[in-house]
Amino acid sequence: MVTEETTNSAGVRPRVAILFGGRSSEHAVSCVTAAGVMGAIDKNKYEVIPIGIAKSGQWVLASGDTSQWSLSSAALPEVAPSGKTVTLAEVGGAHQLIVTEPNAVPQELGSVDVVFPLLHGPWGEDGTVQGLLELSDTRYVGAGVLASAVGMDKHFMKVVFEAAGLNVGPYIAVTDREWLTDAEAVRKRVDKLGFPVFVKPARAGSSMGISKVDSMEELDVAVEEARRHDLKLVIEAGIVGREIECAVLQGRGTDTPRTSMPGEIAVAVGEHQFYDFAAKYVDDGAAALSCPADMPDEAIARVRELAAVAFDAVGAEGLSRVDFFYTPAGELIINEINTMPGFTPKSMYPQMWAASGLAYGELIDELIHLALTRKTGLR
Repeated sequence: MVTEETTNSAGVRPRVAILFGGRSSEHAVSCVTAAGVMGAIDKNKYEVIPIGIAKSGQWVLASGDTSQWSLSSAALPEVAPSGKTVTLAEVGGAHQLIVTEPNAVPQELGSVDVVFPLLHGPWGEDGTVQGLLELSDTRYVGAGVLASAVGMDKHFMKVVFEAAGLNVGPYIAVTDREWLTDAEAVRKRVDKLGFPVFVKPARAGSSMGISKVDSMEELDVAVEEARRHDLKLVIEAGIVGREIECAVLQGRGTDTPRTSMPGEIAVAVGEHQFYDFAAKYVDDGAAALSCPADMPDEAIARVRELAAVAFDAVGAEGLSRVDFFYTPAGELIINEINTMPGFTPKSMYPQMWAASGLAYGELIDELIHLALTRKTGLR
């Protein structure tokens, strides 16, 4: 929980800018995440300033009405552009929100103590916004520039995991140039992986653009679908195993990362061949979380240990969710780390912490505390 040390020098509530929306295909998911946080954050402790990023990249003052950002299969929430643009600038040593509009004097909205960037995908979760905040010495929740970039790129993420001694499944990375100049060579590399394979955009999340491919005849369509989201792809061999997740929370001070009890996703039989976008966010009852997962005690301990190793391997801060496959032989194969996991009340990251004794509101409180008390600049 946030203690007295997190209040600013005037003894008033810290001002928290909730940043959401963004330019990526996960814009709507970010809006839903923001609604969850704004609905649960303790407004007696924090002054909350919602800032939306339109798909054009414009920053705008957004509504704090959480019902505006709900998600359904019929309508996806979206931050609308505005005639007034919000910028974050350092003025007199403080981090000020400035509102500008044509033919008007810029308006100062006051300082910001911490930014909570609830952004998923490129131009938000990948180190770009983190770099902007670093340039202005603004404190923020979550991973820094490098960890965010590595955590976003499934190819380099696997390279880092392998270097850290973690068990990574068979995969290939495919660049735009490789696919356009010699698609047949790519097909041969995929054939060596064996089927099924999963074709993924290298730098997208929320299962955007992912396809399960059972034969070579299905490959090209899956590649083109993934390329709509990112011209760089990762193609992974299918792994027989249970999907096990673990939530990681940065330790305070020099403490080691904290890990939740592992959870297991069960996808209901039906339209969903895997844990896709609709199963995560739209179809109620399509997926269920068991936490703790039904595993031997030694396997649970090993998942938690490896999740902390993965967190440190990429240099993560704040929060991350680490996903594994648990094979029938008892082998743990790391799938990925997500440095800004889904964070709605029904998302797996907060659900795993709730099952481990840390409620949603308390989790938000702790993340803000970690951001307010960490150093700015190189650390």
